[in-house]
Amino acid sequence: MAGCPFFVNVKGAALLRLHQMAQIKSWSAGTMIFRQGQECPGVYVVGRGLVRIYKMAPSGKEHVLHLVSPGGTFAEVAAIGGFACPAFAEALEETQCVLLPGGPFAAALKQDHDLCLGLLMSMAGWVKHMTGLVEDIALRDAAGRVARYLLMVGDAKTGVVALPSLKKHLASHLNLTSETLSRTLRRLLDSGALKEVEGVIVIREADTLEMLAAGE
Repeated sequence: MAGCPFFVNVKGAALLRLHQMAQIKSWSAGTMIFRQGQECPGVYVVGRGLVRIYKMAPSGKEHVLHLVSPGGTFAEVAAIGGFACPAFAEALEETQCVLLPGGPFAAALKQDHDLCLGLLMSMAGWVKHMTGLVEDIALRDAAGRVARYLLMVGDAKTGVVALPSLKKHLASHLNLTSETLSRTLRRLLDSGALKEVEGVIVIREADTLEMLAAGE
């Protein structure tokens, strides 16, 4: 939780209170963590692994809303709002999370003013992030969406990008077909903006990706 952006504004006694209620949960790859419509278990913080948050249409078609990697959170909106899980959550890899159980978490929100203020600031950042996702779909082409995602998840020091093992999940998240995602990554590799080292994607020219993400 110390490296979790969602709780960066929660400090002191408020943070200690969250630590005291925290539970460690683990799942193997392919395990469903929760289903859309069920009672929200609480707030999850990913410690290791990767979690897919997705919606399912009546036709059975799936759309990936988020891919949550270590340091990220999910189910926070439902836990704060006190409503049912709005989507499905699945562990794509062997995954371990901290769970802040819904009951104790809701009680803490009612009693701790500092906790509420800290999370309110974090929620503002979350809304900004969601607005960026909508902008991606509406305003950016395939190259721009892929470039922005790579910059967001790439390691700032090494440039290493951890992509999901199944690219179709990333393609769904970016509202692209798997073929379009593969072609876009290949073009970025061929141009030299990215390189592949032993199956791992590494950012070589961040400036080029930033230009693409900006639509230039």
